[in-house]
Amino acid sequence: MLSTNRYGLAHGTLAVRPAPPRYPALSAGVHWLETPTKPALLYVPEPLPFRPPALLVALHGAAGVPGDMLALFKKAAYQHGALLLAPSSDDITWDAVGQGAFGEDATSLQHAMATVFDHFPIDADRIALAGFSDGASCALGLGLANGDLFTRVLAYSPGLLPRVHRNGNPRVLISHGRHDTVLPITGTSHRIVPELEDDGYCVTYIEHDRGHEVPSSVVTASSELLG
Repeated sequence: MLSTNRYGLAHGTLAVRPAPPRYPALSAGVHWLETPTKPALLYVPEPLPFRPPALLVALHGAAGVPGDMLALFKKAAYQHGALLLAPSSDDITWDAVGQGAFGEDATSLQHAMATVFDHFPIDADRIALAGFSDGASCALGLGLANGDLFTRVLAYSPGLLPRVHRNGNPRVLISHGRHDTVLPITGTSHRIVPELEDDGYCVTYIEHDRGHEVPSSVVTASSELLG
């Protein structure tokens, strides 16, 4: 279900919520969903569980593409019977990071999620927002602004914590590599995690011995939150 809320979108507040589907479910496989900007990728695993499935929304890093998130999360989505939605930033990175404000990227994400809800009865208690690098920073901002929609926020190697009006209390997972030379850990997650904990969020923090990447072991551990 989608309603128009341009003021809310400027602040990162999405006006879309799960609702009984209006159309038949899309077939298993990969679909491209039209949005006001660039298409979003949707992966539908087979078979879907009998109960409403979880939804994982995954935001790529700077200069990335939706297929990056498919490669990263497809196995986990299949194992958990979850839908995987990977939108695309309109520019080289997400506007919340590159411009410091939410704009067309939030609009396009809202439209893509509305399409998913039009076709699938998503479990409202298992909607996760994930992201890598700049996508992780954007996921933190959108996830905390929409904690009444996203029940989990998975941020892999975030660079910053956007300032937003926060709603709800989602579970947060953050991972970061000790040898990250792109977004060094000391100036990023070592500051972000304590700040979120001080603000009362339940944060699971995974520090690994790699660089600016998401090891498969971290994907496996974090995807358990979809269960």
